[in-house]
Amino acid sequence: MEVDPPSTGSPESSAAPTSSLKRPQEDDPGIASKRPKAAETVPENSGTVNTLDGEGDGQVEGSGEAAEAAEGKGKGDKRGDAKKKQKGKKDKDKGKDYVRSRRRGTRPEGEEAPAPENGEPKAPRLPKRQCALLIGFCGDGYNGMQIQPDPKLRTIEGVLFDALIKVGAVSQDNSDNPTKVKLGRAARTDAGVHAAGNVVSMKLITTIPGVKDLVGRINEELPPEIRLWSILRVQNSFNARTTCDSRKYTYFFPSYLMIPPKPGSGLQKSLKEQGAETPDHPFWDGHHEASAEDDLGRKRAYRITPEQLGALREAAKKFEGSHNFHNFTVGRDFRDRSCQRFLKSIEILDPAVYGDTEWIAVLLHGQSFMLHQRKMISALVLACRTGTPPHVIEEMYGPRQVFIPKMPALGLLLEYPIFESYSKRVAGVNEKLQPDDPEYRPAIDFEVHRAQLDNFKQHHIYSKMRSIEDQFGIFDGWIRSIDSYAGNDLGYLNAKGVIPATAVIKRGESRANPFREKKRFDATSFPAGAGAENAASIEAEESSEEDEAQLPLNKEELADMEG
Repeated sequence: MEVDPPSTGSPESSAAPTSSLKRPQEDDPGIASKRPKAAETVPENSGTVNTLDGEGDGQVEGSGEAAEAAEGKGKGDKRGDAKKKQKGKKDKDKGKDYVRSRRRGTRPEGEEAPAPENGEPKAPRLPKRQCALLIGFCGDGYNGMQIQPDPKLRTIEGVLFDALIKVGAVSQDNSDNPTKVKLGRAARTDAGVHAAGNVVSMKLITTIPGVKDLVGRINEELPPEIRLWSILRVQNSFNARTTCDSRKYTYFFPSYLMIPPKPGSGLQKSLKEQGAETPDHPFWDGHHEASAEDDLGRKRAYRITPEQLGALREAAKKFEGSHNFHNFTVGRDFRDRSCQRFLKSIEILDPAVYGDTEWIAVLLHGQSFMLHQRKMISALVLACRTGTPPHVIEEMYGPRQVFIPKMPALGLLLEYPIFESYSKRVAGVNEKLQPDDPEYRPAIDFEVHRAQLDNFKQHHIYSKMRSIEDQFGIFDGWIRSIDSYAGNDLGYLNAKGVIPATAVIKRGESRANPFREKKRFDATSFPAGAGAENAASIEAEESSEEDEAQLPLNKEELADMEG
């Protein structure tokens, strides 16, 4: 659940233009006052109000004349220059009417483009409409949701965009740059993270000659792990990220993570040093020297106790409401206002057994989530399994920075984004319209596809998640890496529920024995047939603090990484 920043401002104002849409720079401070007004340089109804609509680079043919004339003025006779400009304008007006009323690279709908050098004419231009694409996907083997400049990185959006080009929903003119069709998403997910529902907004060609079922045709070009549920016509101002009201995520983990640290482990020794009472749990009786493999076999048979489930639910309530989540992400400072997020609800479902393992599901519904929000579940689980009072979570909202390890990416699922405000708005517009009216805009509701979503989750997400855990013991490897740590970074796990000074991280200062997260736990897919030796070598890999330090600290870049 690597998520979106809070929605601020109107959707129209949130879409930033690309660099090619910038106005010419004004070297002379007085030029701005000398330029003709927009009404004098661009004819009425020219279609240039929204510079991102349509194809091309967003510039207006001939629009640079006024700027060039203004920049060419010196200290000479300005009146004479103006007369020359006016005369020249009259001479060219007849030939410029066509190009000045449209942006460079565009043509009237249905008109064929001039034949290129190879003699093959381009296909006729087809109208594009602002649409919302409701999709679902299994993130195994993908480098996240968002399309990347590097074509070698396989992403959900990249595969989807290629499919749209193949069926003709995106023209060849726009196939080289997704920003030309205003591609955006409601929630950005990290590599390997799954989504039963997500929304992509873009300008799409919805009427294609010879294609009666556009959704079905696109699904034919998509791999089975990516599904398009529907295409909805939306208002022109619709932006999937900024129009979205909230998002729902689910995190799954095996119940055996609630077993207290193994006696003699680094974490258990640290708890004792801080005065915590750590009586041996019955699970460990007579098994202090057992191997990790033997322990895992018994862990799968473990079932959470009612007391532990109650402790989880009590601690989870500390996340609800508006808080500063700077400690539950990376690259953010306590003073950064964007760290203030609102979690509407968090629910711990009753455990369910699949195969030999009992699983617990945590449902989160929030306005927006920050990058690496899996840290929330980690803090919840670690506090409860060590007997740390739940108010330690409230301590983490304070200004002191602490390290919270990420839970494995394997258990994370984006259920779907919610567009309640938008759906209410279009409902008012639709009152006097019929569904087949061109102005009708349907509500965005994933529950319409509930049967499809449940079937997709069962066969493409849940089954793979459980199979990977059964084969590689991802969650067991993660919790053993936690328990083996004997440094100060997890010192906030104590009987008092306070953050000691030794656990506080000060930016720019090195720490003795910092916790090193293993890259293996950020993965959700592994080589087929990989044996224990291969898994062990992967587990041995560590991600240093420098890995997270390399994340962009620019607010706009970080915001784009959230979803």
